[in-house]
Amino acid sequence: MKQIIECVPNFSEGREMEVIRLITEVIEKVPGIKLLNVDPGFATNRTVVTFAGEPEAVVETAFQAIKKASELIDMRHHTGEHPRFGATDVCPLVPVSGITMEETVVYARALAKRVGDELHIPVYCYEQAAFEPKRESLANCRSGEYEGLPEKLGSAQWKPDFGPAEFNAHTGAIAIGARNFLIAYNINLNTNSVRRANAIAFDVREAGRVLREGDPVTGKIVMDKNGELVRIPGTLKKVRAIGWYIREYRMAQISMNLTDIEATPIHVAFDEVCARAGERGIRVTGSELIGVVPLKCMLDAGKYFLHKQKRSSGIPDEEIIEVAVHTLGLNELSPFDPKKRIIEYLLHEVKEDSLTDLSLRKLTYETASDSPAPGGGSISAAVGALGASLGSMVANLSANKRGWDDRWEEFSGWAEKGKAAYGELLLLVDEDTRAFNGVMDAFGLPKDSADQKEKRKAAVREATMKAIEVPFKVMKVAADALELLEMMAEIGNPNSASDAAVGALCLRTAVSGACLNVMINAVELKDSTDVQDILLQADRLEKEVIQRCEQIQKRVLQTINSKS
Repeated sequence: MKQIIECVPNFSEGREMEVIRLITEVIEKVPGIKLLNVDPGFATNRTVVTFAGEPEAVVETAFQAIKKASELIDMRHHTGEHPRFGATDVCPLVPVSGITMEETVVYARALAKRVGDELHIPVYCYEQAAFEPKRESLANCRSGEYEGLPEKLGSAQWKPDFGPAEFNAHTGAIAIGARNFLIAYNINLNTNSVRRANAIAFDVREAGRVLREGDPVTGKIVMDKNGELVRIPGTLKKVRAIGWYIREYRMAQISMNLTDIEATPIHVAFDEVCARAGERGIRVTGSELIGVVPLKCMLDAGKYFLHKQKRSSGIPDEEIIEVAVHTLGLNELSPFDPKKRIIEYLLHEVKEDSLTDLSLRKLTYETASDSPAPGGGSISAAVGALGASLGSMVANLSANKRGWDDRWEEFSGWAEKGKAAYGELLLLVDEDTRAFNGVMDAFGLPKDSADQKEKRKAAVREATMKAIEVPFKVMKVAADALELLEMMAEIGNPNSASDAAVGALCLRTAVSGACLNVMINAVELKDSTDVQDILLQADRLEKEVIQRCEQIQKRVLQTINSKS
């Protein structure tokens, strides 16, 4: 899975649109970066910008944006309603997919160090990137705001994590951190009562409600011995919520901020509000996601609801997302388009040379053309993907077979295995063509001087190793997926036995075809010990797969004959 992180810098300028344009222009120039949102506020004199991409590109973009803001924004003249202490006030990095929080923290601290070293701006690391507990809180780091910086920077207790402990009147300071993804999520109710909506919000939000003596609404507020309010906690962790009335839709909503979607995912929040609303005679009619969300949120929601229905989740992502959208009622107030609302889909751009984005007809024509790629390696991967998908199909049909209700979860697990296999093989379709093109590019390097010859030789070797490793990976993935077809031939829906056999034949073709590609590419490096080891492994793997496929065919023929 591609690593993706989101960056949400807050710039202390929300009135001069030209300044905002110049900063966002820097962001849009970085290859691989998608500018997701620009939200300027006049009263706060602050603009929140959201962009995403792969980690290295995001860190570079964030640095360039911070640099541009330091050139354009003079904090000596800044006023606004929002707390602030720097031209770029805060800059959090947020893991979206394929990357852990721990890895994100490393990137955040690297960005902080570079900002301090090169731009000479005092930097405080906050949230997950903080070096000490008291700096985890953004409010602590920003206490005193811009006006209090001279005194704060002079204190040993508040020495910056990076950059000079000196007041920079022009830029101020900056807080750079790593935090979990925050989702703004509203749940629609079939009532216009704000009081009842608030009651539900107090039921679920982590802060709960204030404890009162006697009547929970009008009773005297209870204080502890330290003079602090006593609260009855809500049922959902890391959730802020309030009830309000939306005049445009003539309905009340529970407006929520899910500050840690690992602690409380969207689907858990939705189901809990449904339950609490039902206790009060109120029905949830739908919900509304504000902004963009990670793909995982939608997939987790769809799988959760499929699980409740005792249905297999080993189906394409698009179908899982469709289940989530319908169940959560995300289309109630306005159309929910996954391509425009899911971060990974926004970042995905169909490339002209992407074979997997072609129709079957166009892929066939492209293969038949007089260009050497796509060739046998890519087609082997494509055939393997079809074989694994047939295995998933048999598993899904078995999960939904009448009378097999107690086995749906077992078959769902097998369908998931097939889905993972065909997903990886589809990636290898394009990877094999890229590997072949890499070899051609290496052979095309100049060789006029001794130095050029050496560089060309090294490049050819590296590219050739890649051209060997990719089809070898196809072999391993296809061979691993064969277990699915073995199980479906053994325990799957007998009416789909022939499909299991065809799937196994496709995987066998993928393994044998990829093996031939390993062998032909290995000719150039036949003296390499590493290559010889791969050739031996490939030979053993192909023979093993052929034997396993023969057993699958025998088992399927027995099933077919028993039906006649």
